[in-house]
Amino acid sequence: MTDTSPHEAETLPGSHDELPGGPGPEPSLRAGLEAILLVVDEPVPEVTLAQIVERPRHEVAAALRGLAAEYTAQGRGFDLREIAGGWRFYTRDVCAPLVERFVRDGQQARLTQAALETLAVVAYRQPVSRARVSAIRGVNSDGVIRTLTLRGLIEEAGHDEHQAVLYRTTGYFLERLGLNSLEELPDLAPYLPDDVEGIEELQQ
Repeated sequence: MTDTSPHEAETLPGSHDELPGGPGPEPSLRAGLEAILLVVDEPVPEVTLAQIVERPRHEVAAALRGLAAEYTAQGRGFDLREIAGGWRFYTRDVCAPLVERFVRDGQQARLTQAALETLAVVAYRQPVSRARVSAIRGVNSDGVIRTLTLRGLIEEAGHDEHQAVLYRTTGYFLERLGLNSLEELPDLAPYLPDDVEGIEELQQ
């Protein structure tokens, strides 16, 4: 006879099929939703999430609300909000001063290799979308673009025909590089690929 500890026996109501580490190679519903929402840059509708995880919409909606309530109850530094018809992670309001301090104090920190690559693509291909930047670099660049935006090196520059946000460098970028205009950038553009049309649809 095998003893079972209280921790091993205890499960949340209705969540027995959502706990990580369960049978099968597929991630749990909650884990899958968290992974997707960690990389999005704008709210994602429930119907879209349901299609991606291949689960009924009502199950996805219940899981999202459960996660949001759990984060709030645990006092996490982030929360999950339903805004503009979709779901997305946001920094919790009480943590805003710390985030602002981190961004401000990090202005003098050196850029990572990924940030330098992303900044170069924006500088030479501007105005350019996140999807195109990711296509040129070969990796998802959403997080790096957010960092560069927070540090004032790039900014939004309208939308393309697919309504994707476009980015360009800022005056602060020129100031940091000691340039008067973009025309003074080294002639590097011919070495960047041009055949990335339609990548926005592939990356979405």
